[in-house]
Amino acid sequence: MIAYVRYHIGSKEEEREGDYEKSYEGGSAMTGWTRNDLERIGAADELQLASFKKDGTLRKPVIIWVVRVGDDLYVRSYRGREGAWFRHVQLRPKGRIVAGGVTKDVTFVDVSDDEALNDEIDAAYQSKYQRYSATYVDPMIAPQARATTLKLVPSE
Repeated sequence: MIAYVRYHIGSKEEEREGDYEKSYEGGSAMTGWTRNDLERIGAADELQLASFKKDGTLRKPVIIWVVRVGDDLYVRSYRGREGAWFRHVQLRPKGRIVAGGVTKDVTFVDVSDDEALNDEIDAAYQSKYQRYSATYVDPMIAPQARATTLKLVPSE
């Protein structure tokens, strides 16, 4: 099925056509993750993220936390918008992730403006990483990190 998905990257908005597994009501589409990939990545404590440079090569990967909400995966920058990896994906919103034995090229979709979704993502961070001290978890649900919430969408 062909679906149109509106991507919000920084201040730019694009509409792209893509082949997705299925569409939900309201026009938003399933992101195309397999159930196995969702389970493996969602269960992983850490995710390696490498953004693509302009020349198509990968930057050195960083290790960050990842959470699953429904059939989607999300990441945030611990350092907020000033984090180096986050600044790089704002310039070129493509990269590669490795987590739970899964390696996947992805597009980073900014969802930081969706308050209800970010509340769910906060809860996912708190639940998944509750065994870590508040020193690490609290910054991930603070406004500075919420402003960097990105959905991981697998590249075709």
